[in-house]
Amino acid sequence: MALPIAILGVGLAGISAARALIARGVSVIIFDKGRSPGGRLATRRIEAAGRKLQFDHGAQYLRAESADFAAALAEVGTAPWPDAARRVGVPSMSSVPRALLGAIPCIGARHVGQITGRPGAWMLRHWDARLVRPGKPLPDTAPEEAGPFAAVLLTMPAPQARKVLGQNAPVLHEALAAIRYAPCWTVMASFDARLTLPETLRPEAHAIGWAARDSGKPGRNVQQENWVIQSAPAWTRAHLELPAEDITQRLLAALASFSAAPLPAPFMAAAHRWRYSLLQAPLGEPCLWDSTARIGYASDGCIGGRAEAAWQSGTALAARVLA
Repeated sequence: MALPIAILGVGLAGISAARALIARGVSVIIFDKGRSPGGRLATRRIEAAGRKLQFDHGAQYLRAESADFAAALAEVGTAPWPDAARRVGVPSMSSVPRALLGAIPCIGARHVGQITGRPGAWMLRHWDARLVRPGKPLPDTAPEEAGPFAAVLLTMPAPQARKVLGQNAPVLHEALAAIRYAPCWTVMASFDARLTLPETLRPEAHAIGWAARDSGKPGRNVQQENWVIQSAPAWTRAHLELPAEDITQRLLAALASFSAAPLPAPFMAAAHRWRYSLLQAPLGEPCLWDSTARIGYASDGCIGGRAEAAWQSGTALAARVLA
C-alpha cells in the first residue's frame, strides 16, 4: 500500500491540494495548528454579556474569477455581500473551508515543528499547538511523531514554512524568502445600538484599512451590532507590538471619526494580531515542488494575495506531485 502524503495547513491551499490528490486516489493527512479548518478564513466566537457573538476576523469576502473556484463556492452555498461580485460564507466565513474539507483526514491543534527522515519516507514531529508561542523556540516537551509519508506539502505562510523546512529542501527554503507579507491588527466590537455608519468602510491613507458591520452579512444575527475593524499595513507596522487593549482603543477611536455622532461604548471589544495578513511580494509562480526531496509549497504567496490564488496554488501543487 502506498504511503500517504502529509499536508501542513488546512487553509484553502491545503484543502484544494488534498481534494485534487484524493480525486486521483492518493491518500492524504492534513495537520494544522488551529482547532478548525480555514487559516485566514476565520471566525471567532465569543460569549459576552450573556450573548453569543461571532466575527469573521480574517478574510472578509471571496471573489471567484475562475470556473473551478466559482464551482467550489457554489458547492458550499456562499452568498453575495456587500455586492454581487463578492461572496461570504453562510453562516460564517469558517463554514466555507469546513464544508470544502468534508471528511478529509485532518489532525488539528498540532504544531508541526520539524520534518525528519528521508525523501519518500518523511516523518513529522509535532507538539500541542497550545504550547507553542510565535517567535519562541519549540517546547522542551517530547514531540509526537507521525509518518512515514511519501511527500510533505506545506501551505502555511512562507516564513512559517521556512522554519519547518530546515535544510530538508534548500532550494525551496531559499525561494520562499522572496515572499513577504504585511501584518494586520483586527478589532472585534459589539454594541447595544446600531452605529450610524455605512455597511463597509475602506478609507485611503488611514489607520483603518477596512471596517464592516459583520452582523449585516447574510445568515448572521441581524439583532446584533457586531463590527470588524482591520488596520492598514503602514499603521499596523508602526503599532505592531502595542498591547491588544491599546490597539482596541485606537482603532475604535479611528472608527468613531467616520460618525457624525459619538459612538456608544461597545459592551465587548477584543483585538487579534495577524502577523501574515496581506501579501506584499508574491513568488511569481503557481507553486514550488522539489521532486528529489518530495517536498512542495503552495499558498496565496505564490500567485497573489487573494483566497482564489491560494486555491489555485494548491491545485497546481497537486498536479506537480501527480506528474
